[in-house]
Amino acid sequence: MDAREKILEAAAELLATAPAAEVSTRAVCEAAGVGAPMLYRLFGDKAGLLAAVVDRGFEQYLASKRAARPGEDPVADLKSGWDNHMRFALEHPHHYRLMYSPELTVPPAAVSEAHALLHAILERCAAAGRLTVPPVLATQIIMSANVGASLSMLTRPEQYPDPGFSARLRDAVIDSLTRPAGPAQGDGVPVAAATLAARLRAEPHESFTPAESGLLQQWLETLAGN
Repeated sequence: MDAREKILEAAAELLATAPAAEVSTRAVCEAAGVGAPMLYRLFGDKAGLLAAVVDRGFEQYLASKRAARPGEDPVADLKSGWDNHMRFALEHPHHYRLMYSPELTVPPAAVSEAHALLHAILERCAAAGRLTVPPVLATQIIMSANVGASLSMLTRPEQYPDPGFSARLRDAVIDSLTRPAGPAQGDGVPVAAATLAARLRAEPHESFTPAESGLLQQWLETLAGN
């Protein structure tokens, strides 16, 4: 095990028994058997170290999401993604709280990747005509609700004793942003425009020049309310 792995392993073990972000670099160095200069050379500072610890902890979770094969129903995939996110949070409370701690001044790369993976599923929902708002907005709403619910259940478990709370919130949020499969009825121009915009992003039309595609995309996103 190299010095970087020793430091990350030591920090993760200390984090498991300490409040979020309350792990000293001195304690990490002592546990890893390295000097402070080595830690600062590899991670820059404490914030950089903690961001790396979070990314390491989330790697297995994100790897499973990267490898997931899209199902026939993108909305079902969306709900499954919510459940997986919640499950990871409850099984790895220290890493999860740290990931969204305001004390973590260096944003972990895992935050951006999780956001991008969610957005990709919502692009599929839009292309299938299942999304009633632009994918960017839907991503913000769902991620905020999923993270908020996870942190609430972690930090105030006594206030959330109902094991079905997460599923109820999941359905309330996602059902408000999607519509059932099948022919559109009364969805109007915004949904049609959002659907066409998503399909154009997924499969650019060979008859259009890049400039024409960009202009059409802009018009469609405007009609969709993006």
